Amino acid sequence: MSAGKSLAHDSAALHVTGEATYVDDMPNVPQALHIAIGGASIAAGCITSIDLSAVLASEGVVDVLTHEHIPAEKDIGPVFPGDPLLSTGDVFFMGQPIFIVVATSHQLARRAVGLANIQYQATEPVLDIDTAMQRKSYVRPPYALQRGDVKQALNNAAHTITGEQRMGGQEHFYLEGQAAVAEPAEHGGVRITSSNQNPTEAQHIVAKVLGVPMNKVTLITRRMGGGFGGKETQANLCCALSAMVAVKHQRTASCRLSRRDDMIMTGKRHGFFTQWTVGFNDEGEIQGVQFTLAGQCGYSADLSDAIVDRAMFHCDNSYYYPAAHIEGLRCKTNTVSNTAFRGFGGPQGMLACEAMIDQIAGYLNKDPLEIRKRNVYNTTDKNITPYHQTIKHFNVPSIIESLEKSSDYVKRRKAIDDFNKSNKILKRGIALTPVKFGISFTVKHLNQGGALLHLYSDGSVQLNHGGTEMGQGLMVKVQQIVAHELGMKTDRIAVTATQTDKVPNTSPTAASSGTDINGAAAKNAALKLKQRLIDFLVNQHELTCDSDVKFANDSIVAGDATYSWESLAHAAYMERVSLSATGYYKTPDIHFDRNAAKGQPFYYFANGAAVTEVVIDTLTGENRILRTDILHDAGQSINPAMDKGQIEGGFVQGAGWLTHEEVKWADDGRLASDGPATYKIPAIGDAPLHMNVSLLDSSPNEVNTVFRSKAVGEPPLMLAISVFCALKDAVKAANPAASNLQAPATPEAILLAISAST
Repeated sequence: MSAGKSLAHDSAALHVTGEATYVDDMPNVPQALHIAIGGASIAAGCITSIDLSAVLASEGVVDVLTHEHIPAEKDIGPVFPGDPLLSTGDVFFMGQPIFIVVATSHQLARRAVGLANIQYQATEPVLDIDTAMQRKSYVRPPYALQRGDVKQALNNAAHTITGEQRMGGQEHFYLEGQAAVAEPAEHGGVRITSSNQNPTEAQHIVAKVLGVPMNKVTLITRRMGGGFGGKETQANLCCALSAMVAVKHQRTASCRLSRRDDMIMTGKRHGFFTQWTVGFNDEGEIQGVQFTLAGQCGYSADLSDAIVDRAMFHCDNSYYYPAAHIEGLRCKTNTVSNTAFRGFGGPQGMLACEAMIDQIAGYLNKDPLEIRKRNVYNTTDKNITPYHQTIKHFNVPSIIESLEKSSDYVKRRKAIDDFNKSNKILKRGIALTPVKFGISFTVKHLNQGGALLHLYSDGSVQLNHGGTEMGQGLMVKVQQIVAHELGMKTDRIAVTATQTDKVPNTSPTAASSGTDINGAAAKNAALKLKQRLIDFLVNQHELTCDSDVKFANDSIVAGDATYSWESLAHAAYMERVSLSATGYYKTPDIHFDRNAAKGQPFYYFANGAAVTEVVIDTLTGENRILRTDILHDAGQSINPAMDKGQIEGGFVQGAGWLTHEEVKWADDGRLASDGPATYKIPAIGDAPLHMNVSLLDSSPNEVNTVFRSKAVGEPPLMLAISVFCALKDAVKAANPAASNLQAPATPEAILLAISAST
């Protein structure tokens, strides 16, 4: 039984010894070319003249290319147009790619970039959400969800308040930046090895740029040094540029971004400005709510339409709104186009929701946990979401109750109140916040996956599927699924690099769906192959039924005969049994009518809750996470150790977003936080001093996912909202009249909140 075991990551040893091969570790090929990108030095305007003669004359330079050299399609927008591969004359953000240098080394290419002489006619840039909203500058039209009569609900409510919450963006800051190596192939084709979450889309984009059919382009991804969504669409830049050079010069071409260029030229998590009006009764029960969620999208749409949609879908978090109107604005600014990031808009919607709950609690002078429990969904009379999906199964109330007891919340709340009364400088805070995160792509056609399984005549197995490995342990989970179905040892199965010429038309590894989709496809391939072997054995041994054949303990029993995998594979091969199978899976019961704003965009919900205790220094604004207790529902976990690792990592990444990761822009549109000296990600000292993570026992998924497991990629990040709410609790202890704390809650933000009054 391989499923359910805590097996190590398939590349764990390679990771810690440095032997794992990433794109930039690939051996240099003789005569290989290296690419560096020249970007715009203004945030908005147009190019009036461009002189690249000094660049071309620089040492080691082989070629200099602009948009005029692009063979076919010049726009690489993943969903909507508006993302030029290289500027065609207009400038939309500072750092926008204008030209590329092709040289004999990466260093020489980068050196030559600085020799360009480009003149501009600058215009005033739009750099923030407020200005974009004032000018109605949007990358996509506004969109709204509506349920019930909100105006009447607010008019009839005993209490009505308004509030707002600002939250910043977040850098992906993966260990491995954007990188691709392209090799020319016969007949105008190209093979690209890329650090990429979405090989099929990159294949499609490259084919359009080159003006060739997709069958001429092969994308390969073995592993990424982190992705978090940043390589879902924006890996396309390096793929397209390297492919263009490789085909033109018929030489291997490498495009990898330095850390600074990566941060300047690629998108981030969307910053949001959210506003609400909420009506509620004396007990804090919500009667109606009106939300406006404005996301900073940057200069183009990228995936922003779906990201803001998901923020709208999740601004209820775990709470029932009898009436709701939720508007989403996709604000266009002269900054890099923001993109997918773990949670995909969900964290921003949930943070707005939890800030509103805290505001209601403060208004009524009640513990926020009381308000949360009073408004949580159930499966009887409080079970319809603002997008009209019925909540059929919901264990958040029991998770909250269990965690409240196991974490000694009530006792600690009193101890914290006592501590705050006796300490003038240090103040503590605590918060328990739940998570209800919808699992599925909200675009229907992406909810599908494929797999390819080979059983070789020596009994070894090779498995390929459409998911990509970015450190999350997808490969070992799918390996466990196949091993479980075939009753064999996991080390008999080799999982190979994701490759578009093995499994076509795959979906991105995103939306927390990697195991659900690709694991189910691999399971179906295993079942297909297994049935062929059963049919063979039933015929060979003249058995009466399929149940006379057993697969277990790395061997196969057929009646009175016992086979090893080596002997069975060889015997089946000799009798011309096909030992290769494909598997396919599509998520059922997914539908959403965007015009009516009604449907079921999610197959199920992943749930959890966290209790976090913090302390702040009211003189400096410094803060520490003292303790976090997490109870998370992973369903029937395929690999508990891997799931706990994802929960811990996701929580710390979310805490980083909400406490000290601050994306900052200068007044001229320059990214000021463009490296590790100006942008701080969490270190070990920023993790909770005490962190207790538990998986919910005996909780198989209520819907038919692979082995009844639940996704754990994105949901744990939102458990970190408990950190932010606990910091707000501490700020209120320091000054009950404090202004609203903004995210990230840096020391400066904490001091500003304490010193200002509403």
